[in-house]
Amino acid sequence: MNSPDAAFRLEVNAVDTLRTYAAIPSRYRTQTAFEVGTEEGAFTLQERALPAPFDKDYDELESPLQWPRLFDVSRWAMVSAFAGTRLVGGAIVAHDTPGLDMLEGRRDLAVLWDIRVHPDAHGQGVGTALFCAVKHWSIQRGAETLRIETQNVNVAACRFYRAMGCRLVAAEAGAYPALPGETKLLWEVALERQVPK
Repeated sequence: MNSPDAAFRLEVNAVDTLRTYAAIPSRYRTQTAFEVGTEEGAFTLQERALPAPFDKDYDELESPLQWPRLFDVSRWAMVSAFAGTRLVGGAIVAHDTPGLDMLEGRRDLAVLWDIRVHPDAHGQGVGTALFCAVKHWSIQRGAETLRIETQNVNVAACRFYRAMGCRLVAAEAGAYPALPGETKLLWEVALERQVPK
């Protein structure tokens, strides 16, 4: 599978080995966070400066190498983006996985479990291509909705999901006891099957 600009290629594989995937950094520095509010029944996000910038690394909280031990990943997929032979980005998507709370036991729902782009490849369309490939894979398996979890401190991710057509459907302050200053955000996008003309 090639990306629209052909600067990189995409591969979709089973989640069998995650060592190379985990080598793509999953850390960022944040100087702002979103304050979540509501207006006319919809969530609003207001960006605010933080008193002190900080670095966050998702892999320090839970390494991708743990996922096959924690979950049945047999119905998950790994989408990889390559520039030549170099892995520049990847995404993990979960579907039809008993015990995975975010799926709520539903087969019409898929979860974008993780997405990451190497810092050297930012701004080149890698994330967009990965997201579109995840949507396509999910549609092929009968999913009608794609769900994504992030936090109010990951401003760049929130902007990306909004740009991808996602809407914020839930916000939960205090969802992470070890991270009391963060609010859990759930985004969703409807998956539309293309009807042949």
